[in-house]
Amino acid sequence: MIETADKPLALRRYQPSDYDACRKLWAELTEHHRQLYDDPNIGGDDPGAAIDAYLKDERLRGPWVAVHEGRVVGLAGLLLEGEQAEIEPVIVTSAHRGQGIGRELVRHLVEQARALETRFLSVRPVFRNARAMSFFAEAGFGLVGQVELFQDLKPEAGRTWRTDLILHGRPFGY
Repeated sequence: MIETADKPLALRRYQPSDYDACRKLWAELTEHHRQLYDDPNIGGDDPGAAIDAYLKDERLRGPWVAVHEGRVVGLAGLLLEGEQAEIEPVIVTSAHRGQGIGRELVRHLVEQARALETRFLSVRPVFRNARAMSFFAEAGFGLVGQVELFQDLKPEAGRTWRTDLILHGRPFGY
């Protein structure tokens, strides 16, 4: 049991009875991404549906949930491939952010990855999400392994890409 905001927080493995709460968390994360990218189409018509494929992913270890006052308020898991693992996702419901729950989930996943003798542990936050980038940097993720570049082949009216990122002397949008 971990104390957060003067109340106990429990981290435990996901159970099938957590499905509805975790689906809502996934939908909340999807909505956050829609707002970050000003794109209401992210996640399709059912923003929580992607959790179904996630839970069936053969690489998945865990996942784990954070329970606060009897309610699931966080979800996190590890995707394991050989000696590499990725933390995916880390979700804390908006009403409970800033209370150390995400930090505890990540700390727990780092411990799990070590126990699995993982060599490299990565995270892939949405680059535009400055808060997530800062959160993971503070959690010890300070190495850059690879950058994903893409083209927007169907730019939506009104979607804008920020253009102030310079990598290796070249401008990139995000």
